[in-house]
Amino acid sequence: MSSSLIPAPVRTPVPDHELLIQLLGRIPDPRCRRGVRHPVGALIAVAVCAVVAGARGFTAIGEWARDAGGVALARLGLERGGADESTLRRLFARLDGCHLDAVLGAWAATRTALVAGRRVIAIDGKTVRGARGGSSQAPHLVAALAHGSGAVLGQIAVREKNNEIPAARDLLAALDLAGVVITMDAMHTQHDTATLVTEAGGDYVLTVKANQKSLFAQLKALPWTSVPAVTRTDRGHGRRATRTIKVIDVPAWIEFSGAVQVAQLRRTVARKGRRTVHELLMMHLWDTGPKRQADLAAAFDTDSASMNRTVQRLERAGFVRRRPDPSDGRATLVEATPAGVGLRSQVEDLWAELEAATVGEIPSEQRQDLLTALERLEANLAGAPSSAQDPAPRD
Repeated sequence: MSSSLIPAPVRTPVPDHELLIQLLGRIPDPRCRRGVRHPVGALIAVAVCAVVAGARGFTAIGEWARDAGGVALARLGLERGGADESTLRRLFARLDGCHLDAVLGAWAATRTALVAGRRVIAIDGKTVRGARGGSSQAPHLVAALAHGSGAVLGQIAVREKNNEIPAARDLLAALDLAGVVITMDAMHTQHDTATLVTEAGGDYVLTVKANQKSLFAQLKALPWTSVPAVTRTDRGHGRRATRTIKVIDVPAWIEFSGAVQVAQLRRTVARKGRRTVHELLMMHLWDTGPKRQADLAAAFDTDSASMNRTVQRLERAGFVRRRPDPSDGRATLVEATPAGVGLRSQVEDLWAELEAATVGEIPSEQRQDLLTALERLEANLAGAPSSAQDPAPRD
């Protein structure tokens, strides 16, 4: 990566394609001056446009350049005809990849959209899909992604996920953070990272999870029950997601660099009108007591890895815990914690309120008829014979 700052977006009357060519023209040309037909910036611009159009290799980029036509190539700076695949391949084999990445990030920064009047940049690490070759592992990248536009402003390759923290700081140091809001996941909730952002004139939104045990415990112990909440429900893709957020000022006794506010965010998801697997699992444990994790996977007709992830989420939330099975040291028992047991009354009260609001004024006989009809409808939709019995005739 270049050590210079990637500039913030600047309004300019220059057309988009000309600005791109101007920026790409600043990249040093690694070719010998003798025999050069096309400017380096124009060739890179052709490759950028081809990739945006779906090209995934030099052969496809060369085909795009051949089919683009003289007018389009001239607008990109190729005034002496097209460029073939071999020309592009030789150029990119010798280009300074870090310099190219910085320039493309600068151009992408001019395309960023504002969120509530501010630039918001997410720092996240991802393993590149489809890039594993032979015995080599797929590269892992830490990237800066602009909210709103989805533009990648910069990225750094790391050998493994454990190296994300220093790589993220290097990436932040290469960005202009004045007036910018940086969002990062729990791995990057570090004092040094927060200090880097605030000293550069930016703000941050960091996630706190159990990997920061002391800080997590301090924030969890705040008087959240007395804090007013804002709730929003979104529907789409066959599910209903309800998000509740509470926000308070950070107490003076919580020491974290630059922290001003702390928010508690809860999300409840119902898929296709049904309860989530987390709720069903808790209800199962309330009714049956401790169960082997393997038995839970069988009861919920899921694989062991999916059940393990579900239990881990509830475990991190403090609602369940795992311990060895006394009768079989190889097995693991899952049981509800006191906090998880305490949820039972709250959940049952909520369902009682829902039942009262929906069928509270319907007589019990009509409720049974309605339940029978719903069971038969569900069986018909599932393509299976109904197991419901015909209701007894009434006078």
